[in-house]
Amino acid sequence: MSGHFPFSGTRGTRYGLAPRMAISAFFEKHQFNYVLQEEYYKWWYEWAKAFVEKDADLKATVIHQFNHYPMGQHSEHSFHLNHRYWASCMDDLGAFIRNTLFPKLDDKSMHKLEADHDKLVKKLKSQVKDSGFEPAPDVGHFRHV
Repeated sequence: MSGHFPFSGTRGTRYGLAPRMAISAFFEKHQFNYVLQEEYYKWWYEWAKAFVEKDADLKATVIHQFNHYPMGQHSEHSFHLNHRYWASCMDDLGAFIRNTLFPKLDDKSMHKLEADHDKLVKKLKSQVKDSGFEPAPDVGHFRHV
């Protein structure tokens, strides 16, 4: 049901294979530059925050995670991420969405979310020509050295 989003896969996450690679590949495939990546992230951030605010249990326990924008452990810095900051932020937010919010959605809500997501991606893709997208270099973006 939730396999249509770049952060929704769980294969390998328990072994340290970060979904930020899949998210970065998603951004690269759609040619989203830094500005479009943030717009994509912000859409998910606002959706998740609104979801948490409407759920009494989540509001009481995790609303504090939305006290600043962006949320997550990579939100304060980009350390070794080599210009893939929003992929790492989306990884943090996406893990929260995948593990906490998606299980609360029924099929109808998930299909509506998928349709809204498709509209977002189409809207952002329409802005690619004017965005100044630069393709990834031969050296990987997530190298630690």
